[in-house]
Amino acid sequence: MRNLFDSQLNTLHRKLIEMGSACETAIDLAVKALLEGNADIAHEAASHDREIDQMERDIEAICLKMLLQQQPVARDLRQISAAMKIITDMERIGDQAEDIGEIVPFLNGRTGVECEDIRLMAETAQQMVRSSIDAYVNQDMALVKKVISMDDIVDDAFDRTKETLIHMISSNREDGQYCLDLLMIAKYLERIGDHATNIAEWVEFSITGQHAKEE
Repeated sequence: MRNLFDSQLNTLHRKLIEMGSACETAIDLAVKALLEGNADIAHEAASHDREIDQMERDIEAICLKMLLQQQPVARDLRQISAAMKIITDMERIGDQAEDIGEIVPFLNGRTGVECEDIRLMAETAQQMVRSSIDAYVNQDMALVKKVISMDDIVDDAFDRTKETLIHMISSNREDGQYCLDLLMIAKYLERIGDHATNIAEWVEFSITGQHAKEE
């Protein structure tokens, strides 16, 4: 019975890694669309969101099957419970990557070059997503803490982006709509960082039985 459970757990881990990779790709496509001013690439991010939605349903089915068939206890149960919380955050990451892609066509080819911190936010958010899933698979508390600390990088970059955009609007009011669109993109990236942090906190729960927000 334990061998069957371990096999199912390995399948769950593999599916979570695949879903995390799809989230990274969706973020990458959305930001690439922005940096290149390419609406066609933006549409690809939407297709990845549909793939991520299907992955969420598939993983949820695996988790429910494990709960019903294996009746896991203690740490095994925490891993399955955490996985079901994690996929919810990853699905929302896919939604927000799609939201970024939907804004890009309205920028009329402008690329957000004025806000270097948007690229930093995207790169950091991608790394947070990747590392949070690695932390789950490897049950790595050190990596959990690293992901949570990286959220400060995203938040600080978001604050700098706001200041840059405020200055741009005060200098040229005709850029108002463009700046608001960039602010929305930055806000979506900031939320992606928050979701990656949520994932890390659920990983902590799977390892310790204690959720960070309960401390």
